[in-house]
Amino acid sequence: MHILIVEDDQVARDYLAKGLREVGHTVDVAANGLEGLQMASSLPFELAIVDRMLPKLDGLALVQSLRATGRKMPVLILSALGEVDDRITGLRAGGDDYLTKPYHLAELLARVEALARRGDGGGSEANTKLRLADLELDRMTRRVTRGGKKIELTAREFQLLEFMMRHSGQVVTRTMLLEGVWDYHFDPQTNVIDVHISRLRQAIDKDFEKPLLHTVRGAGYSLREDE
Repeated sequence: MHILIVEDDQVARDYLAKGLREVGHTVDVAANGLEGLQMASSLPFELAIVDRMLPKLDGLALVQSLRATGRKMPVLILSALGEVDDRITGLRAGGDDYLTKPYHLAELLARVEALARRGDGGGSEANTKLRLADLELDRMTRRVTRGGKKIELTAREFQLLEFMMRHSGQVVTRTMLLEGVWDYHFDPQTNVIDVHISRLRQAIDKDFEKPLLHTVRGAGYSLREDE
């Protein structure tokens, strides 16, 4: 599932992102409410986790703005404010669930799963499958096919392909891959990306006429169908 985390505390943000990625989710992050609103309004996230107290735009205002524009993705509000009135205010603002800090990661993951099941079309083919040309990735079965032919990938290659497919048509930088796939917030000074991109290209392009995975010189990589 593609999840947006909006949290201004970097330690808390990194911890949560790491936990979600470890169980197979694709995660993007925003450090303030305004950035979070812009990302949530323009990218196809399936769920958002929003801290209530944020700089530039508070979490409740962010959620209210999303609902006002018709965005229906499930939103889990995180907050240190745990009184009954606080929870009611958060839910009335448009939140689908409300979890008080500090929380146990296992409980948060369970709530994320529950929201996904009851979300807008959650569990439907539209939410579980990604497609580009004749390449298809099924997140539920962890199955990848191209032209109907099954493609075997390692867990990391699957995660890399899912990230690339979620950003299909865009240039994906090495920094984006390090953070989004490997959860590195520094450059490890290794060729880990080159090795995995090479393996992925071999798997999805070698036996097919039209390549989908392209190197953008000096910028990164792009998964796209050229005319």
